[in-house]
Amino acid sequence: MITDESPGDIESPSDESEVLDNNLAHLLKPHPLFIEMEGLPETISFREIFGNDNPVEIEVGSGKALFLRQATQARPFHNFLGIEIVRKYARHGADRLKNIGVANVKILPGDALRFLRKVPDHSVTIVHLYYPDPWWKRKHHKRRVFTTEFVADVQRILKPGGQLLIATDVGDYYEQVIMLMKEFSQFQPLPAEELNEPKHDLDYLTNFERKFRKQGRPVYRVSYALGKELPGS
Repeated sequence: MITDESPGDIESPSDESEVLDNNLAHLLKPHPLFIEMEGLPETISFREIFGNDNPVEIEVGSGKALFLRQATQARPFHNFLGIEIVRKYARHGADRLKNIGVANVKILPGDALRFLRKVPDHSVTIVHLYYPDPWWKRKHHKRRVFTTEFVADVQRILKPGGQLLIATDVGDYYEQVIMLMKEFSQFQPLPAEELNEPKHDLDYLTNFERKFRKQGRPVYRVSYALGKELPGS
């Protein structure tokens, strides 16, 4: 990975191309915590991925994996799957998880919506969505991950009583979540969770939350539980 490069470190365009090629090769190298989208069956098996039948939690947009570093250690008998579309962040997060030696986590560098279609019905305990890209321009709102299609897939893959946990720093995004969730009557809102007072610099939900809270910006959290009676049951 390129870090702290100054213009004087690169002597010619060919040198720069070589650095970029090496960086790309590093990003594309296999990682022991990665599962790759290519080669996955139409319907995946969490037992094959994790080697056990422990409860599964999915984080959509796992970034640099601060949440996963905390959660995997707090709940060692749960399996965690982080999905991160930006491969360099996926690898960065996977490296951090590998360094702390947790065995109950995998990272998928790729598109969450595409992957969720491969997840079996009623197989996931919790889906986490923390600080997704707000895509500020109105014409780009269609790129937001939180859509009717996304919630429908989450409803399908959650076990009865499973939870969808969401956090954002964007008031408009929060309002969109509240309005869209009203279309899914099977989801019941859970009591609001009070923000903790961080005890150290890693005691935040994600890196984004740490940044926003240190800046004094508001953050919004909302949680839902899927009713026991599933559609079509």
